[in-house]
Amino acid sequence: MKEPNQKKIAKLVRELLSELGEDPGRDGLRKTPERVARSLAFLTRGYRQNLRSVVNGAHFASGTNHMVVLKDIELYSMCEHHMLPFYGKCAVGYISSGKVIGVSKIARIVDMFARRLQIQERMTEEIAGAVMAETKAEGVGVVVRAKHLCMMMRGVEKQNSEMTTSAVLGSFRSDEKVRGEFLSLIG
Repeated sequence: MKEPNQKKIAKLVRELLSELGEDPGRDGLRKTPERVARSLAFLTRGYRQNLRSVVNGAHFASGTNHMVVLKDIELYSMCEHHMLPFYGKCAVGYISSGKVIGVSKIARIVDMFARRLQIQERMTEEIAGAVMAETKAEGVGVVVRAKHLCMMMRGVEKQNSEMTTSAVLGSFRSDEKVRGEFLSLIG
């Protein structure tokens, strides 16, 4: 996917500021349209990434088939309904079937999907599917816990709400003991 046209985005933000009753020419807002354009390009960079380039060949043979878990992966995304942030932590686990990927690649996969306009439910499924595809794992589990500013700043205004989503594939779905081990490891 091509890079966003930041000049066009800045023009639209300038129009939006005017429509909201602001003066985009006032001192504090003069450069805001350009800053917002750069910010949105960064916050949506996941659209311009793909799984192959994110993992970048970091596959390693592994003679074991033990569970690998990476937890407390910070994530920042924007809801597709209001374009407001949601943020939280993700835990990813998988059981290797002879191949592992570099640990930092798991965090990069999370970021790739988080840096798109999202709903948490779909993002959780996308992360699990990507880890399964890259590791050819026996099973994969993903849990995301996040706070949504669209619920905190507007709407129902519930400041302490946190949404939890999970996706389990392969042995994490079919074997209750495997799923239980994963859930106990992530706390």
